[in-house]
Amino acid sequence: MNALWNFITSHREQLITDSYLHVSAVVQSVLIATIVAVFVAIVVYRSPLGSAAATATASIILTVPSFALLGLLIPVMGLGVRPTVTALVLYALLPILRNTIVGLASVDPAVSDAARGVGMNRLRVLTRIELPLAWPAILAGMRVSTQMIMGILAIAAYAKGPGLGNLIFAGLSRLGSPNAVPQALTGTVLIVALALALDALLVLIGRVTTPGRVRD
Repeated sequence: MNALWNFITSHREQLITDSYLHVSAVVQSVLIATIVAVFVAIVVYRSPLGSAAATATASIILTVPSFALLGLLIPVMGLGVRPTVTALVLYALLPILRNTIVGLASVDPAVSDAARGVGMNRLRVLTRIELPLAWPAILAGMRVSTQMIMGILAIAAYAKGPGLGNLIFAGLSRLGSPNAVPQALTGTVLIVALALALDALLVLIGRVTTPGRVRD
């Protein structure tokens, strides 16, 4: 424990920087994935065939091992942030896409018909009625994706990606040296702690942005 504490105190600035970069990459990737997934869901949710095809495509992406996907992206995008964020966005798509399709499809048709009956056009029904009602499901998908790619980002250190994965890889590569285990352990614990903090933040956002009648 002394070695762990000494490593944390002596590398405090590096840990803060790596933690910020880790969270920043995850948040940006989830936001991009949400925009893409919601757009695709809006296009396909009324078509069972289209919904199945979109979900199957996202599922196939999720089955590709992270090392393999990064290996495919590196020759095209090089090392660093670009292949890392691209991989994270691809992995984050499925939970958000699937939940958005389910959320939009579960909106009571009578509610949409009533909105159109009072003069709302298709776009206003979507933005004022359907998407707000589907928001809890969308947010649940975002929470799943966030937790999932928090760990995947650690592996992206293989592609020189940002974040705490570099700390873990550096520690594992130096096993046997005095700071190796504290270095890898610190990176792992910080990823878990940051994942829990982000999940709590998304829960809070859900409470603030979801009307009581929808939440209930």
